[in-house]
Order: sequence, then C-alpha cells, then structure tokens
Amino acid sequence: MTLDVQLVGTTTQMAVVTLRPGQVVYAEAGKFLFSSGDVAVETKLSAPGEKSEGGLGGLLRGAVGAGKRVLAGESFAFQHFSTPGGDGLLGLAGVLPGEMRHLELDGSTTWFAEKDAFVAAEAGVHFDIAFSGLGQGLMGGEGFILERFTGRGSLLIAGAGDFIDLNPADYGGTVRVDTGCIVAWDDGVQYSVETVGRLNRQGIMSAVFGGEGLTLATLRGNGRVILQSVTIEGFAKALAKNAVKPDQQGLGAIGGLFSGSRG
Repeated sequence: MTLDVQLVGTTTQMAVVTLRPGQVVYAEAGKFLFSSGDVAVETKLSAPGEKSEGGLGGLLRGAVGAGKRVLAGESFAFQHFSTPGGDGLLGLAGVLPGEMRHLELDGSTTWFAEKDAFVAAEAGVHFDIAFSGLGQGLMGGEGFILERFTGRGSLLIAGAGDFIDLNPADYGGTVRVDTGCIVAWDDGVQYSVETVGRLNRQGIMSAVFGGEGLTLATLRGNGRVILQSVTIEGFAKALAKNAVKPDQQGLGAIGGLFSGSRG
C-alpha cells in the first residue's frame, strides 16, 4: 500500500502523512512534529523488519546499527509510528528551513544521501550507513559517511533551501557540485571528489578566493540527483556572522538599527 504523503509549504516544508491500518513509518528522533491521538509511537534501536530485537544477540546487533548511525550524525534510535484502528495523521519535517522529497523505492534502485537528510520511511525501506572512502572524506570534507536506502516503499528526505533535480546524462554525463549542495542521488550516478583545477597560482586563487575550496564533488552517469540551494556550512557561517554576542549588545543594537535586522 503506497504511503499517503502531502508535502506542505514552500521552502520550509513539512510532510503530512495519512497512516492506514497496518502501515508502519519510522523516523529519526527529532523529525516528529505532530500526530493524531490514534497514532501509536514506539522507540527502538532498529528499523522495522531488522532482526535486531530479542535476546542478547539481537540487542548487540541493534547496538551496532545504532552506533553506525551515531557516526553518521544520526540519532541513536528510531521512532516507529502506526495506527491500530482507523486512519491516523502524522507530521514530520527536517531540522533546517528547506524542501523535502517523497521518493518511492521500487526494490531495484538504491538511493544515497548525505548525512542528516533522512526524515522517515516506510517499514519496507532499509536504512544503512555507507562509507564513500577515506580519501574522498579527507578531500571533500563532506560525503565520507553517507546514508543508503534500499528496499520498497516511501522515503522522505529533507535539505536546506530550494531543491533542483538533475540528471548528469542531460549535461554531457558530468555535473560538478559544491560538496555541501548534494542532498541525494540514485545508484545510476557515480560520486567522487576531485581537485579543482591545477595547483598553480590561478587554481589557488580560485580555490581560496572563489569560496569553493580546493575540491568539488563530481557526479557522473545516468540517474537522478537532488541538490539544495543552501549549504549547511554556509548557513552556519551566516548565523555566526550575524549573531549578537552578549558583550556586544550595544554595538549589535546600533548596527541592527542601520541594517534593518531588528524589529
């Protein structure tokens, strides 16, 4: 049974899910917004269908899976949502202002996503952690630890800002992207991190003063790529730059009057 999902909002979206009897949705802790009173919630170390519950061996498997998720910056446990009676209502969202995507996995396609992209999925979708390689992680600063989704059912992911969907095959087979702009891609696309230009004077000038660093992500192949308009690093820097420190209240207040940043 296909999950009934409505994405509400524009660039600060939430997913409103109508749960049918027999359907189970699991979400990362912290992504829950609201639910109707007939929706039951359980907290578990594993996703639905994983053989990690029951006995010492099951507990250890669940702890190992939870440990992998913590390495990826995810929560230690999942919240499981179901409705024992009639239809139930469930609201979910990401943690940053931005868009969401409702993806349908058909059992034959694998999806990869940057850490923190996962919001929730149906019980038939398997969540796992993938490692893109130590070399790529050291070069790019992003993409070393990835989320991997297989199986069949609905998957909800979120990011920052606006989304755009691209297929590298429509642009000569290759798309180069700031590593922080990548949200997710399917297994028809190959992901790598490469050096920007040559390590000469112009290359260093472009890297240092162009704001992109020395590396970019390269996406090749024929498949779907989801990019976001705001990088988490850029968003954090903007907040830090405009934050008013306690010992600078006077200057901050004066500056806010001229900049229009205070009401």
